[in-house]
Amino acid sequence: MSSQSQYGGDSNMQSKQSASSSEKHVEKASTPGRRAEKKLRAGVLGATGIVGQRLVSLLAGHPWFELTEVAASERSSGKTYAEAVRWHLDAPIPQVARNLVVKGLDPSLDCDFVFSALDSSVAGPAEEDFARAGYPVVSNCRNHRMDPDVPLLIPEVNAAHLDAIPWQQKNRGYDTGFIVTNPNCSTAGLVLVLKPLADAFGLEKIFVVTLQAISGEEEKMEAEPQKLLGKWDGSRFVDAGIGLSAHCNRVPVIDGHLECISVGLKKIASLDEVREAIRNFEVDAELASLPTALRNPVVVLDEENRPQPRRDVHAGNGMAAVVGRIRECPLLDVKLTLLSHNLVRGAAGAALLNAELLAARGFLKHRVTSSESHLAEPVSQ
Repeated sequence: MSSQSQYGGDSNMQSKQSASSSEKHVEKASTPGRRAEKKLRAGVLGATGIVGQRLVSLLAGHPWFELTEVAASERSSGKTYAEAVRWHLDAPIPQVARNLVVKGLDPSLDCDFVFSALDSSVAGPAEEDFARAGYPVVSNCRNHRMDPDVPLLIPEVNAAHLDAIPWQQKNRGYDTGFIVTNPNCSTAGLVLVLKPLADAFGLEKIFVVTLQAISGEEEKMEAEPQKLLGKWDGSRFVDAGIGLSAHCNRVPVIDGHLECISVGLKKIASLDEVREAIRNFEVDAELASLPTALRNPVVVLDEENRPQPRRDVHAGNGMAAVVGRIRECPLLDVKLTLLSHNLVRGAAGAALLNAELLAARGFLKHRVTSSESHLAEPVSQ
């Protein structure tokens, strides 16, 4: 995805392709008003990795955020970003990032909040260090997803879980810092599609098999939806209590997680009712105002051979889940096929959307830097 395509300006290479039926069904949320006169400054931890690169690309031209810091391992520290990164995306390195000097993981970055795309081997303590130092941490890493005081967030599914942030800050002794995570790439699309079914009919059992571009862990896919579809009761997260079995498989696909799902519903529903519940899933006005949000984040296709990774993975700039082949299941109630972009909806785009919701709700604020603090000091008489 290019740095401009999502927020206006030139379209990226992918959107120049002939529009598929999945794209035709995607409606972008209404153009957001300007959140504030001064953009919030974002840092990216793990900026040289593949998810970090996606975040760097998505932040270029963002209406609310500006990229001011990139951080990575010690071997990259001191180099410019263009020198340090082995760039994998089709679009070039954004100009705003090219000459930024890569810094280490010391929590003294000149930014208001950080995205974490770190390797799990270092993410856990590093994210805690930044939160302890007062930085909100919007994490794509697995380390803190299942912590009992950390929101595991998909804004269209469980925005209310942000109510846990004050509890986390009190529990951990954080001041302005905190940690919010997004789920793993295979869970992200699954739960986005399960949400309208849970609301309309209730869920009893789920069986899912993935054919995914990047390997995932089955235990995460079985555990994370319980937290996402559960509730925050004021002091803890209460699991949804759904029976869920997952098989995760890696296949030779560049981008896109295809998932075959069978669902047992609590209420009897026809296929048409199921189809309409998914098709009509729409975000509220608050979410519709976010720059990365889609008004209808799930696209339903009627063709028998869709979705397909090569044709449908970029629906909604990679933020839509695409559903097809909705039919009766002889073991449970309904089965369907879904597709989502593992690096956008399942990683960088998910973290960006989480940050936008945090900003809209006032959880992200301008930090006073040391230079600004010095300028603000009264002049001695």
